[in-house]
Amino acid sequence: MTKDQLPTSPLTRRRALLAGVAAVGAAGSAGLLATVTGTGDEPVRAAPAAGPQARPALKPSSYRLQPLTGYAPPRAAPRPTLVRREPLLRVPGRGRTMVLTFDDGPDPRYTPYILDTLREYDVRAMFFVCGEMVVDNKDLLARMAEEGHVVGNHTWSHPLLTRLGHARIRKEMERTSDVIEESYGERPVWFRAPYGAWNRATFRIGAELGMEPLAWTVDTLDWTAPGTRTIVDRVENGAAPGVVILSHDAGGDRSQSVRALRTYLPQLLDAGYHVTVPARRYR
Repeated sequence: MTKDQLPTSPLTRRRALLAGVAAVGAAGSAGLLATVTGTGDEPVRAAPAAGPQARPALKPSSYRLQPLTGYAPPRAAPRPTLVRREPLLRVPGRGRTMVLTFDDGPDPRYTPYILDTLREYDVRAMFFVCGEMVVDNKDLLARMAEEGHVVGNHTWSHPLLTRLGHARIRKEMERTSDVIEESYGERPVWFRAPYGAWNRATFRIGAELGMEPLAWTVDTLDWTAPGTRTIVDRVENGAAPGVVILSHDAGGDRSQSVRALRTYLPQLLDAGYHVTVPARRYR
């Protein structure tokens, strides 16, 4: 046996194996291939390291970086208050529609008789009331509500609004709306200026209180006590689709107004008129 043929000593082989194990561990950690010298001339390829494999770094999700948003619809901008420059004089409606209105009440001497006549013919009307008259006659407003009539605001003490400041106008109207709500069950959505005297302040304050201004088309002038027949003629001559009739149930002797209603109301119905109250369709 020659010197080249001598077997490798055990100590030399052990050192080689230890070195190979160390190289394999280092290669597995770095994800690379390593070679160690075995007992022969063939190189030994290191095996992958055991355990979970390294993963590429995750990029942050652009979706997750977005702020969370709710599902509620976007808020609409508040609508500006509609302020009219003149009152409504007529009301729309199908066919021969008319509206009867009574001012200045309620009065326990005359309003109950007017309500009786309207109930007899199954007709609805509008009553523009004064707050100081409502205080002692809340039962009449409760009856109006029960029988389907519309109650409007006619101020507290029936002043000439065009001679008052803004604060006084608001007080007259707001106080009346409050007492109507207490007696009638809801706040009024219509108002009428005493004497038909309107100005920019009355229109604006009325609108801010949620009310539409309603005037009239035909004035019976019943407050002058012209006679029952004259009142009837004025209503019948002025009758037309969309017309608003003005009468009174308080503010003086209204016995002629009561008698006139009992005459012209059935005649209007026989002529094909539909006497009703306006719908709130203007906003």
